[in-house]
Parts: sequence; C-alpha cells; structure tokens
Amino acid sequence: MSDMKRKNETQKKMQQGGIKQAKQKLTFGAVVKRYAFPLVMLLGLAALLIFDTGRGTVALGTTWFTVREMLLVIPPIFIMLGLLDVWVPRETMVRFMGEGSGAKGVLLALLIGSAAAGPLYAAFPVAAMLMKKGAKFSNVILFLGAWSTTKIPMVAFEMASLGPVFALTRLGMSLIGIFAIAFIADRAVGADEYAQMVARAEKM
Repeated sequence: MSDMKRKNETQKKMQQGGIKQAKQKLTFGAVVKRYAFPLVMLLGLAALLIFDTGRGTVALGTTWFTVREMLLVIPPIFIMLGLLDVWVPRETMVRFMGEGSGAKGVLLALLIGSAAAGPLYAAFPVAAMLMKKGAKFSNVILFLGAWSTTKIPMVAFEMASLGPVFALTRLGMSLIGIFAIAFIADRAVGADEYAQMVARAEKM
C-alpha cells in the first residue's frame, strides 16, 4: 500500500510540475510576443555595437538617455494614477467628463492637459485611466491634444521668445485642430469599439 501511495504521490507531483512548466512556457511565450519589438531593437543595438562600434556607442548613449528620462517621468505618473484610481469615484468622473458633461467636460479636459507636465508618452497611461473611469472619448482626445500642443509653460515660452502674435496664432490653430480631431474620432469610433478600448485599458 505504501508503495502504491508513494507512486500516486510521485505521479501527482509530476503532473503538477508539468502543469507548472506549461504555465511558465505560456507566460514566457506571452512575454516574448508582447515585447517582441523592444527585444528586436535590443538585438539590433547589440549587432550595431559588434559590427560598428562607433555608431553603436552613440546609439547606446541615446538609448540610455531616453530610458533614464522615462524612469524619471513614468513612476510619478503611475503613483498619480494610483491615487486617482482610489480617490476619484467613477461616478464623479462620469459627472465631470462623461457623456453628459457637455462644456464642463471639454473645459476640464483642456485644463488638465494644458496644466500637465512631462513628455507626451506620459499622457497615454492617464488617458487610459480616464477611459476606465468613464470619461467621454472626445474628452480623452481633447486631453491628449491639449497635453501635446497647448501646455501653459510652452505657450508662455512662445510668447516670451517668439511674440504674442505668433504664440496666440499657433495656439488658436492648435485648438481648431484638436477639436476637429476629437469630433472626427468621436464620430468614427462606435460605442462597441470604444467599449473594447476601455476593456483593453482595464487590462493594463
């Protein structure tokens, strides 16, 4: 009986080990598939360092500068997103930036985007959080457009260095473009497609 019991336990452990290895293989494959592009870029950078050390060194320096900048910007953004997720209920976001928010949602999206700091890639996690919280799609587009083109420090710098005529003209044209893109995108993306985008954002 003891031999039979030991045999059953051994088979069970082997099965559990096989399941665990299968999960690990699946996870490894999913990771490789998800990060295929950066992995290919790393291999390309390594090849460049081997076959053309001068240009490879320059490329490596540029890559390190970009990664360091991202490491300084992204962690505070994710801390802010965590606080936003905990402190701001979905009902509040829907009321201020949702489907029925009207001009209030438009102004809030422009204000948040214009007052933000950091490069444009830092805006996309914030946009994903706004989508998860129930913000209207056009308001999310307005937020991204404001982050990229109507930042208050940038407008102030343009007014000081290039003059108010240029700065205000550029700002006005940018706002026209932002509203046009938001309107077209909101009409082009249906409710089902937007729901799929929100579902993908919730998995991030």
